[in-house]
Amino acid sequence: MDQAAVFLAGSILTMLGFIVVVAGVVAINNIIHRYWKPVRIFTLDSWHVNPPQELEKIPPMLDKAK
Repeated sequence: MDQAAVFLAGSILTMLGFIVVVAGVVAINNIIHRYWKPVRIFTLDSWHVNPPQELEKIPPMLDKAK
């Protein structure tokens, strides 16, 4: 009986610890997502396009950050 009680208490404490860790990861992820600005390596000015008419054919990128 004592061994079953120790197992039950250990499993409950383990799951509570797991829930705390998951909640912490979710909170940190929400903070990072709110203040993180995406890093764009390839932008329109990084491509070498000679004629200006070619730039007008490219659709504008949507800005979802706002």
